[in-house]
Amino acid sequence: MTNPDTPTDPRQLRAEIEQTRAELGETVQQLAAKTDVKARAKQALTDTTGQMRQKLSSLKDQAGQATDVVANQASTAKRRLAQSDLPAPMRRPLPLAAIGATVAALFVVIVVVARRRRS
Repeated sequence: MTNPDTPTDPRQLRAEIEQTRAELGETVQQLAAKTDVKARAKQALTDTTGQMRQKLSSLKDQAGQATDVVANQASTAKRRLAQSDLPAPMRRPLPLAAIGATVAALFVVIVVVARRRRS
């Protein structure tokens, strides 16, 4: 019934027993970690939070770069418009656009009020 690989020296037996105990202890710790749902959920939350922070940081950087590009393009367009041969009111499109939007809004309000009165 004895295993031919089993050492007969008591020191070797004790060393083998200690190694087996250490391995068994590690296995028990690994199993306990797998069954600790609260700790695993906490770790998953930490991992997900870290990933979201990285993505948010990346998106902030991209937004900053896009803002810089748009600002440069707007500055270039403004400079070109100022240097163009268009009449002064046409070189300032924002007030002209605001006036157009106001007229369109008034038109919509008049149409809506007129239809309500008919109903």
